[in-house]
Amino acid sequence: MLFSSVVFLFLFLPTVIFCYYIPGKKLKNTVLLIFSLFFYAYGEPKYLLVMLFSIVVNYILGLLLDKYRADNTKAKLILALAVIINISIIGYYKYANFLVENINAVFKTSITIKDIVMPIGISFFTFQGLSYVIDIYRQNGKVQKNPLNVALYISFFPQLIAGPIVRYETVAEQINKREESLDDFTYGVERFILGLSKKVLIANTVGLIADEVFSASTSDLSVLLVWLGILSYTAQIYFDFSGYSDMAIGLGRMFGFEFLENFNYPYISKSITEFWRRWHMSLGTWFRDYVYIPLGGNRVSKGKYFRNIFIVWFLTGLWHGASWNFIIWGLYYGCILTMEKLFWGKYLEKVWKPIQHIYTMFFIIIGWLFFRAETLVQALEYLKIMFGFTEHTFINSQAIYYLKEYKFILILAAIATLPLYPSIKRKVEEISIDSANIMIKNYVKPIILIGIFILSISYLINSTFNPFIYFRF
Repeated sequence: MLFSSVVFLFLFLPTVIFCYYIPGKKLKNTVLLIFSLFFYAYGEPKYLLVMLFSIVVNYILGLLLDKYRADNTKAKLILALAVIINISIIGYYKYANFLVENINAVFKTSITIKDIVMPIGISFFTFQGLSYVIDIYRQNGKVQKNPLNVALYISFFPQLIAGPIVRYETVAEQINKREESLDDFTYGVERFILGLSKKVLIANTVGLIADEVFSASTSDLSVLLVWLGILSYTAQIYFDFSGYSDMAIGLGRMFGFEFLENFNYPYISKSITEFWRRWHMSLGTWFRDYVYIPLGGNRVSKGKYFRNIFIVWFLTGLWHGASWNFIIWGLYYGCILTMEKLFWGKYLEKVWKPIQHIYTMFFIIIGWLFFRAETLVQALEYLKIMFGFTEHTFINSQAIYYLKEYKFILILAAIATLPLYPSIKRKVEEISIDSANIMIKNYVKPIILIGIFILSISYLINSTFNPFIYFRF
């Protein structure tokens, strides 16, 4: 069930809000759990069993960790078991087919397994299950004696299928005790509407260009058309994923939960290092705190430091999908980040800021090419066309059509990557005239948000194109 669907917006969400605020505090978590399980089962009920298995296993292991905390050897064995089981779950459903294909290709074997379909959101709920057990081991959160609370943490519908990855220590106290308020609910609605507009009005529109370019025959391409395709995808993946994160954060706030931010205007970055501090922050901090730092981080020899960086980025690429494209994409960033830290980062800081930004966006766009392409062959072919290493013309009729037809949405997408909204909001809040503040807060802003919501719904109803990129992860 997509957040940007009529069923969710006009049936599921109003029902869960109504049911949540009717009972007393003791039943609120139960209400959220029931609706979260239904939300997940809506698409494919049989995969609900996979998530329930993950919940039960992590709940039991959390209890065992708490019981044997004083025995360091037993605690480490339980933690190791948690890692093995959780990684095995994601490994089987997400990587088994990929592994068998590569074994057959390398060793010329003919091993066959049934085609394994990956449960939606498995990368997210598996990492949250691991976070629960690891944070208990580190004493960063109290163990949950009530299994329903563990189930709610792992299955809570706002962040279940697309993140952000909510670490247990972030919400441990909120699960047991939280306060809802009208201000929080209002903020949640505002954040949800803005996220919905990002997804429906921008991501879906530019996504049409990207999909058509990447599905076109190579003979139909031109240099400009390929650039338009990858620039459109650069916008699509940001507004799609950050829009979903905004909606998730907004939904969480409606029910009293405060999730950490997942995006912070990454396309204004002036280095790749800065970009990865701003993009998918919940995944970056997860790998930093649960993989990079336990490996020794940067407080090791230079050789081990390189090893740690490349392990993290190999895993980051692999987390995104069972494909060599994703692995190479991860290692690509590992190489650039290593070079920035060791060689050109200090020189980059001294150059003109617009040059820093051009440098950063250049490498981001090339990275998204490998991320979007179906195969490495396609990625390399498109890369050659982009830089004129083929016989393709610079411009063709299809490129002209896209520029004319979508020029306004492309300009809007570029503007919307800038932090204009928080800047305007901050300046409005600094207005000293009380009457002006009241007018803007009580009348102008609600009217604008209602207008954006109506426009998003109109577009949603009239369009059949409503993909969600991160379902594949």
